[in-house]
Amino acid sequence: MSDATGAKKKIFNFSLLKRVFHFAAPYKNKFYGSLLLSVILAVIAPIRPFLIQMTINDGIKGNLKPFFLNTPGAFIIEVTVIQIVLLLIETGGRFFFTFLTASLGQSVVKDLRVSTYDKILHLNLSQYDTTPIGTLTTRTINDIESINDIFSDGLIPIIADLLSIFSILTYMFFVDWQLTLVCLAPFPLLIIATYFFKESVNKSFIRVRNAVANLNAFVQEHITGMSVVQVFAAEKREFKKFNSINKEHRNANIKAIFAYSIFFPIVELVMALSIGLLVWWAAKDVVKPGQAEKIAGVITSFIMCLNLLFRPLRVIADKFNVLQMGMIASERVFKVLDNEDTTINDGTYTPQAMKGSVEFKNVWFAYSNDNYVLKDISFSINAGETLAIVGHTGSGKTSIISLLNRLYHIQKGSITIDDKDIETYRLEALRSKIAVVLQDVFLFSGSVMDNVTLRNPDIKKEEVIRAAKLIGIHDFIMQLPGDYDYNVMERGATLSLGQRQLLSFVRALLYNPAILILDEATSSVDTESEGLIQHAIEQLIAGRTSIVIAHRLSTIRKAGKIMVLDKGEIKEMGTHEELLIKQGFYFQLHKMQFEKQEKVI
Repeated sequence: MSDATGAKKKIFNFSLLKRVFHFAAPYKNKFYGSLLLSVILAVIAPIRPFLIQMTINDGIKGNLKPFFLNTPGAFIIEVTVIQIVLLLIETGGRFFFTFLTASLGQSVVKDLRVSTYDKILHLNLSQYDTTPIGTLTTRTINDIESINDIFSDGLIPIIADLLSIFSILTYMFFVDWQLTLVCLAPFPLLIIATYFFKESVNKSFIRVRNAVANLNAFVQEHITGMSVVQVFAAEKREFKKFNSINKEHRNANIKAIFAYSIFFPIVELVMALSIGLLVWWAAKDVVKPGQAEKIAGVITSFIMCLNLLFRPLRVIADKFNVLQMGMIASERVFKVLDNEDTTINDGTYTPQAMKGSVEFKNVWFAYSNDNYVLKDISFSINAGETLAIVGHTGSGKTSIISLLNRLYHIQKGSITIDDKDIETYRLEALRSKIAVVLQDVFLFSGSVMDNVTLRNPDIKKEEVIRAAKLIGIHDFIMQLPGDYDYNVMERGATLSLGQRQLLSFVRALLYNPAILILDEATSSVDTESEGLIQHAIEQLIAGRTSIVIAHRLSTIRKAGKIMVLDKGEIKEMGTHEELLIKQGFYFQLHKMQFEKQEKVI
């Protein structure tokens, strides 16, 4: 609620509105065109009542000469034709006005959504550690769609309605200012009702927006983690929580509907009172000699004017709320766009080739504040060397490889590759030379080909087949319906953990990295698959710098160097044999793991 409440205080923040209209600058022709149409429609609005008044007062009696024809009753025919033409012009004008404002809004939405998604792509991963994915989804879809309403149902339509109201009132005061004031006598009741309606609907809309964000976050998280919900038989509990959030969404909408159900009858009542006062005031002139015929045209035209006046008044309060919600949504979207916690990409070094020597010098790193997960880490890896990192969960193993990819910023120290600080590398150049195979493999909805190439058009199918054969998964892929065009579905739901892991390995191979990082890469595969991967690893790491993180110590015995981490600190460094002789941390890890295996056997 804090976002919405804060936004409410800044509803007419013109600097915020200016930022929104900055995105409309490329489409200024549509903007000015819609404003021009609103002026034309406002000018046309009182012409028809005027023609009706003129026809009733003088045209029927034949007191007015025709404009073009010179036959009996020609004036009535001409006025009728003029009215038809005006109706066609007004209809066409409203069509183009609606089309232009909607088109302008959608164009702005397109550009805003592109800018927002581009910002999300470049946010530091720390933002995703603290921000629910459903919230960012709401910002990118629902909130930006609300900004469209600023143009299609908000500011520009409000301007058009106000111009129309001004035009009608000007005509009414010109015809009979006293009668106009009498007709407007009930308007204070309408103003009071409009104020309470606007406030009530505004509060409801704020509740609806927050409920939508909560619904998106909840549904996204629970659909993604549905296997956990079902495995722990938590369906009833989670459904109860969902029902609670959904009820809040329903109640907010019902409150808004209740406000509408009160407001619109009040508008009709005020209009009926205005017409009643119009007839009452005009009745006193009917009894005056020579006034009856004159007042008939005025009454008819004023009734038409009141209808034209109340038509925009029925919805103008609602449009103000739409504008208000659009402003609230725009503030939320601009908070994402103004987020400065992005990956800095101001390096200029773009080497054609990378040898792959790595060095950490006195590196300190914390995900938040001074709660350091890595403390004074220093080590080096020569080009083509393999470093294995072991340690208990939470010791900082994955943090090290995340820093090497510049997924996070270090607080102290430096990291170099080929004796060049990684901050000096162009980000694309750095990451294109580093391949990562994670424990938790993420596959996108799409074909096998799309997932292993990440839709890179420079990677040919022949290269993919060659890499798949090296890993030993080619035969399995060929058995799938459509082979390399097989749709793996969202998150690779149709494949086993081991199969997804093997595909991620193909993905890493295709990019021919100088540095290969394996983060628990064999933890999710069976013994047969692990054998395939181990065979492929031996070929892949030849001539490449490799960093291997593994819980299975049996997979890292051949590593040139093993580093033991504990609570963010390096405890030991050496080969498998050297560390066993020391009988320190590594020896204890080795002993615990093989004792567990013996117990299982």
